[in-house]
Amino acid sequence: MDQETYVLVHGAWHGAWCWRPLERLLVAAGARVFTPTLTGLGDRAHLLTPAVGLDTHIADVRAVIETEDLDDVILVGHSYAGMVVTGVAAEIPDRIKRLVIVDGFLPERGEAAIALLPEHAAAHYLESARENDGLVIDPRPVANLGVTDQRVIDELTPRLTPQPAKTYMDSIGHGLADLPFTGDYLLCSGWRTPFTPFAGRAAAAGWNVSELDADHEVLVTDPELLARHLLRSVALASAD
Repeated sequence: MDQETYVLVHGAWHGAWCWRPLERLLVAAGARVFTPTLTGLGDRAHLLTPAVGLDTHIADVRAVIETEDLDDVILVGHSYAGMVVTGVAAEIPDRIKRLVIVDGFLPERGEAAIALLPEHAAAHYLESARENDGLVIDPRPVANLGVTDQRVIDELTPRLTPQPAKTYMDSIGHGLADLPFTGDYLLCSGWRTPFTPFAGRAAAAGWNVSELDADHEVLVTDPELLARHLLRSVALASAD
């Protein structure tokens, strides 16, 4: 059987580090896994400038795929990274085997993440950006993401880095309607997820939609569950 290739793209405030539990499981299943850290975050936080925006992050992921000469990629985006992977998949669809969004945005062309958030969340993000001179949005409390295990909260919180604010303000140049294929949408329904409307969009576009009984940080709190669904995505891609 051919070796599957996954590119896993983290969400806001995170970095490549958040994928390690899932990466181990996918590698054990025989896959190759790439986990880029987006500019200005995680181990690349020192590269933050006011110019870092959504297009920067799309270019980050596209560069990994192209410089590593990857094809038939299972491209996975968590949370905010739904914006990123949608842009990447629309730009280089010939290199993508399957697009998977985990509890995240699924934008249409011209939409910005800040406008896709619930009103109360958007207000918090905008206030944080103003307090930081428009440069960054401070991390949200992990407990707000449905995580109840204090050990996990204590482990994740110090590792989160401020999100470049421009990434939430920028409009995306491509969207769902520009994708020449369907994908998989995994909605984490074990918390008060704000991403239900995007699962609806995915279903209306003919995507496979599944609900995971998990919090938003499923990649850390239940990587086994997420691995099972991602491996299922491979089977669906092979059947298309």
